[in-house]
Amino acid sequence: MQVELYRQILEVVARIPQGKVASYGQVAKMAGLPRHARLVGKVLQSLEEHSDIPWHRVVNAQGKISLSQTNAQGENLQAMRLIDEGIVVMDGRIKLKVYQWGN
Repeated sequence: MQVELYRQILEVVARIPQGKVASYGQVAKMAGLPRHARLVGKVLQSLEEHSDIPWHRVVNAQGKISLSQTNAQGENLQAMRLIDEGIVVMDGRIKLKVYQWGN
């Protein structure tokens, strides 16, 4: 059962287009698991370091970056990946009205 839930979540995350973001709750709802946003976070945290799943495109409901993983220079990896895709990140936050998938 748990493997199936993880698969459902990862399938949704894999569909988030480059240059767009989705909230944890949005991913959960699209995976058929409403009110399971925390499970989305748990699944993304369990990904291997070099996974092809675009985990960096998932942010919290306020558009804030929740993950604190940094590179050797102390830069937030999620923010850096989003910026590389053309998403504007200011003070650890993304404007959902502009970049949220489905808007």
